[in-house]
Amino acid sequence: MAKGKLVIMGSGETAPGMTKVHRELLSGLDEVRAVNLDTPYGFQLNVPQMTQKLVDYFKVSLQTDLKPLSFINYEKSSGVERELFRQSVREANYVFAGPGSPSYALAQWKGLDLQEDLLHVLDNGGVVCFSSAAALTLGAFTAPIYEIYKAGANPYWLEGLNLMGLLGINCAVIPHFNNAEGQDYDTSCCYLGLERLGCLEEMIPDGSPILGIDEHTAMTIDFENQTMSITGKGNAYRRLNDEVQTLISGSETFLENEIHYQTPTTKHQGKIKIETATTPLELAALVEKDNENAIMAMSKLVSLANLAQEKQDDFNYLVENIIQLRNRFKIEGNYDEADNLRDVLTESKIKIVDHASGSNWSIR
Repeated sequence: MAKGKLVIMGSGETAPGMTKVHRELLSGLDEVRAVNLDTPYGFQLNVPQMTQKLVDYFKVSLQTDLKPLSFINYEKSSGVERELFRQSVREANYVFAGPGSPSYALAQWKGLDLQEDLLHVLDNGGVVCFSSAAALTLGAFTAPIYEIYKAGANPYWLEGLNLMGLLGINCAVIPHFNNAEGQDYDTSCCYLGLERLGCLEEMIPDGSPILGIDEHTAMTIDFENQTMSITGKGNAYRRLNDEVQTLISGSETFLENEIHYQTPTTKHQGKIKIETATTPLELAALVEKDNENAIMAMSKLVSLANLAQEKQDDFNYLVENIIQLRNRFKIEGNYDEADNLRDVLTESKIKIVDHASGSNWSIR
């Protein structure tokens, strides 16, 4: 069962009010391993600048190193890249994602089953902090904001990650709930407006509530203590069957009082994780078996190579083992696996040059 904290921010993830929230969450971790997921804004042309802004904010305002985790295109990524990203998420204990497009983020994350990795973080006492566009993906249903508000599509739902449902809270999440940028027209409910939100409410098949979070406001769900608290300038709201309940900033309630909250009775089963293989040779053996663990084993080899490169410990030994295995695959005619191992080395910034008598390598 989850024992960490899920934090949903309506907006203002780097504003002073939310800085206090981040700082309190980080202070509760023994050793902080914080990562940023760039996927929600991965379609933009300023991805590096957006990431750097977040890295600088965590460094200056929170005295915390934020590791950038980049995953911007599922279709163009390799199996090793996908598993390496998932592995990095699972190894973190503070996972942040924020602004961008919810529909774009979902298009990349759904194929990964990212909700399983986020659940792993929470199961191990970590923090998942999603704001703005990323927050929209947490429920069973996700509103495609850009498509409706900007492109004029009729209201509809996308299938969300449903991390909330896996944790016992069946709902849809709408951040920016009190947005007033439209001034003389309704841009509340994350720019949808109340009228279009009403249309969306009628489309939810199981009558799940809509959870609205105001801007510069955070909802913290503490699964270990079974509480839900609201912090910030605004409030949160639960809408169900034309009834609205306001959760006032500064309030705290027990999860058992939450509409449609049910303690999860079964643990969500994700893809098989590698628990016993840790050395390069053990991982190489899993690659050689060519089973469902092969891609995970290769991504673990990338992690080991990167770590060895940083520490300068046994790096040559590790790379030589991978190259020997790759050469054996080529001799046996198993070219797909040989290419996969080349991907492993490439991911670790190692350049391979093949020649008649073998292969040479160097660090790019």
